[in-house]
Amino acid sequence: MDIAFVSNVVYPFVTGGAQKRIHEVGTRLVDRGHSVTVYGRHFWDGPEETIHEGMTLRAVSPAREIYNDERRSITEALEFAVDVLVPLWRNIESHDVVVASVFPYFPVLACLPSTTLRGTPLVTTWHEVWGDYWKEYLGTLGPLGQTVEYLTANSPQHPVAVSEVTAERLSELGPDRDRIRSIPNGIDYEQIRDIEPVSDGFDVLFAGRLIEEKRVDDLLIAFDQIAPPDTTLGIIGEGPKKKALERQASTLDSSSQITFLGFLDEYEDVLAHMQAADIFASPSTREGFGITYAEAMAADCTVIGADHSESAADEVIQDGGFLVEPNTAELATVLEDAIAGHSPAGQPRLVAQDFDWDQVASLAEETYQAAARDEW
Repeated sequence: MDIAFVSNVVYPFVTGGAQKRIHEVGTRLVDRGHSVTVYGRHFWDGPEETIHEGMTLRAVSPAREIYNDERRSITEALEFAVDVLVPLWRNIESHDVVVASVFPYFPVLACLPSTTLRGTPLVTTWHEVWGDYWKEYLGTLGPLGQTVEYLTANSPQHPVAVSEVTAERLSELGPDRDRIRSIPNGIDYEQIRDIEPVSDGFDVLFAGRLIEEKRVDDLLIAFDQIAPPDTTLGIIGEGPKKKALERQASTLDSSSQITFLGFLDEYEDVLAHMQAADIFASPSTREGFGITYAEAMAADCTVIGADHSESAADEVIQDGGFLVEPNTAELATVLEDAIAGHSPAGQPRLVAQDFDWDQVASLAEETYQAAARDEW
């Protein structure tokens, strides 16, 4: 089978969850005898078309910064969408299926002339559905984001969601729920198991983008209420809430026990901190999937997540950790129990194994073949 991925950013030259998924699935499909081409921006050194780990990387647009301050650039997405139109059209007959990560939408819409007019199936990967959140993210331009998301959802496609929560939210925009397949995001289970822990780790760890929905402010309050004097909390990540969170932490009695590490350039460094930690706590109320939960369970952390209608934490954690109501009182109670050594009913590492990339790639392979055979 010949598979084309469309992604404006390409891993490992630009890090991020969506492009890492393409890389991990794509390289495994190559190992299984399939041909894989990635249409993206020219973030790598060397010629516009090259072979990387068995996949053909085809640059259709020059490298460009994809963020304006803290937000994804709309003009970047539009530019890439225009640039991918002709190259994909010229080569579409050689591909059995086209797979596009949905966000930032415009590249998906740009695939439609080739896929609909030439009869090649388009598989879309939905990592999140934002809906009303667009108003908060873009302010006065929020309705534009909602409209583009709605148009994308109702375009001809074979939709894949990374969780049941995301699939349900997508179906609310229009697609028939029975036609939406679920394929989770993945982890390299053995890689995580083999990482050496850092020598100066923390008892409790958070890793993620520092935005309101992650509820790190609640974690700080809960930790301050119950943490013994010799217990430490590490916060990995950057984001618009970082300065406010640092100010909040400085006012707490436990301020000397809390460390903000910022963004860690190397993914392995994050894993090494997970290996050193006893507890991973992320009371986020908005998770399209929640990959850090799976990574932390693979590192044998006791994981704490929030039970919320807009979060897939329960799908990932299952019985391998604890789910709490998104309030500081319950979070503090469960965090205190975890620090005291209470364990979840299940075994974190066994739960995490279900999200290994090899299994995710098998699901993806079956899904792309079904689309190519028109058996969706």
